[in-house]
Amino acid sequence: MFIIGSTKIRTYEKGLYFRDREFKGVLPTGRHWFFDPFNKVKVDVVSQRSPWLFHKDLDVIVKSGALKEEAVTLDLKDYERALVWIDGRFDRILDAGQYLIWAKFCKVVVEIVDARLVLFEHKDLNVILKSKDVAKVLDVFTVEEGHVGVYFKNGEYVKTLAPGQYASWMKVGAVKLYAIDMRETVLDVGGQEIMTSDKVTLRMNALVTYRVTDARKTVELVNDVSQALYREAQLALRAVIGTRELDALLADKTVVAGELETIIRRRAEEFGIKVISLGIRDLILPGEMKALLNKVIEAKKASEANIIFRREETAAMRSQVNTAKLLQENPSLMRMRELEVLEKVASSSELKVVLGEKGLADRIVNMI
Repeated sequence: MFIIGSTKIRTYEKGLYFRDREFKGVLPTGRHWFFDPFNKVKVDVVSQRSPWLFHKDLDVIVKSGALKEEAVTLDLKDYERALVWIDGRFDRILDAGQYLIWAKFCKVVVEIVDARLVLFEHKDLNVILKSKDVAKVLDVFTVEEGHVGVYFKNGEYVKTLAPGQYASWMKVGAVKLYAIDMRETVLDVGGQEIMTSDKVTLRMNALVTYRVTDARKTVELVNDVSQALYREAQLALRAVIGTRELDALLADKTVVAGELETIIRRRAEEFGIKVISLGIRDLILPGEMKALLNKVIEAKKASEANIIFRREETAAMRSQVNTAKLLQENPSLMRMRELEVLEKVASSSELKVVLGEKGLADRIVNMI
């Protein structure tokens, strides 16, 4: 057992002096002698070239204040976090606890942050998020382009975030971020069987173009935007189609689409959605109904064709009557008409004619 002992402290070192397991102070550069007959003295020599001091009795060392002139000491509360820059470069994020950073051989800058705000915003966020062990203290999330992030803390709405990268502190509050697509979206409302007022069952497909205008309202009032709008479109289709007969529906689908759009737009606005347009894509009838409609259309077209034929025939007969009257009233025209007829006959056969006082037709004596 040595009664007298010694320890040498170099220029870049410090000696942490303990007696009987209690911290007594810091030994400066040089050789130090001590009387220790009962082996109760302990000197831990630590290097200052590494900025971080890790020691099992760090709490006692920090609270003693013995290293205030030599190092940056931190005693972070449960709601505090520290951002540490060493020589102008971001090094790490410190959670609640006690820390000591040597400041003799490097420039240390520390920024204390209140984590009770939960959402962490900083001008150097992108650099900070690349540091080591960041996942132990921060939850990181990204809002993509064309989206917004609806941010809630402990169940209460805080703000709506623009596209970008964000982070929130762990262990200080329940955080929820909902990413909402703000771009125009086309929703295909698939075919469903609907019965018209005259008991005809059909299937109808529709397309709804929409976009979210109030992301907070959408998150708070509906669980799924597309599903909510799909459901409302189906209900509107049933309400509108069920009050119309098939003929009225087929006659003007544009009016039906306009009425559907009005109903859906009013309902969609209640949960933060703007309906831009609605169109009926397909109207599908049962096979037997298609055949029956084809027969009806065929009969209708045949009737219309017959009416047109009779109308043309009547017009032709009326024209002949008018021509006969005109020839009767004008003998000279009658003679010219006769000559035209004879000219046509003579062009295809031999014709001998004897002209007299009466009409040409009355004096034909021989026509071969």
